[in-house]
Amino acid sequence: MNVNIFKEYDLRGIVDRDFPTELVEKIGKAFAAYVHRETGKAKPRISIGRDVRLSSPGLREALFKGLKSSGIDVTDLGICPTPLVYFSLFNLPVDGGVMITGSHNPKEYNGFKLCFKKTTLFGAQIQEIRKIVERQDFVSGSGESDTFDVNPAYQKWQIERHSSILKSGAELKVVVDAGNGTAGPVIVPILRQLGCKVIELFCEPDGEFPNHHPDPTIAANLQMLVSRVKSEKADLGLAFDGDSDRLGIVDNNGTILWGDEIMIILARDILTRHPGTKIIGEVKCSTRMYHQIAKAGGKPIMWKTGHSLIKNKMKEEHALLAGEMSG
Repeated sequence: MNVNIFKEYDLRGIVDRDFPTELVEKIGKAFAAYVHRETGKAKPRISIGRDVRLSSPGLREALFKGLKSSGIDVTDLGICPTPLVYFSLFNLPVDGGVMITGSHNPKEYNGFKLCFKKTTLFGAQIQEIRKIVERQDFVSGSGESDTFDVNPAYQKWQIERHSSILKSGAELKVVVDAGNGTAGPVIVPILRQLGCKVIELFCEPDGEFPNHHPDPTIAANLQMLVSRVKSEKADLGLAFDGDSDRLGIVDNNGTILWGDEIMIILARDILTRHPGTKIIGEVKCSTRMYHQIAKAGGKPIMWKTGHSLIKNKMKEEHALLAGEMSG
């Protein structure tokens, strides 16, 4: 077993090299043992989503086998963005979740984002999963599985939350570059129901990622979006990574807005309604961002890089906004 697949806030590696079927089953068993121990339940339930990578169905099957043979009931969310797995933690009767995804990495990569209760595992918790695998300290049982399409509920929730955005009746023209990942079937209907005119760019899910690498933090991957925003005279361009938890933005002039610039815009808006609130960035964000947040009346906090670490700090500080350079 390559212990280096156990990262700070997920499990990640090259599938053919790092994730043989037997090991993935053991990872499922180890996570099951962790959930059993922490909940004390006889039959915990876990939701599982996956991205569009060609290796994801095989990883799903092996993970399911490990979980179910350890007495875990599984709700299969199918192909969906990572945020929909997080959404399921708050809206389905589950004790945790797993997202099978290689995120923004090249197509030969894949991995697992593990969630317990309503938060993601990170640091020592990830290493505890590794130790359970090494000790083979598993439990036995017989779990069942069902399926649930979480997309309609998620879309309804988002539309209800944001229906006032376009109350002026102005139609925004938005170019969406989903990078052939999971975002297209979710974000396009939401934007259209909010009144936007959406121009789709690579919104068809395709695990080969034939048009460009699905990472919006790299300028080269945004050039087709920039060109389309200009040619369509669009108001905005949105780009997503493979599992839709990274966002890139291009303005109406075709200028790329990086993560800390997006944070400034969001912070200014939030601070008009919640003056003095805490807003969390990370060490890669510019000093300009922290200065602008303070200038707008906020209390900026610099924290460690990593989505799990940022979210944990956000809860600790009761902050209304947190973000990273990765979008």
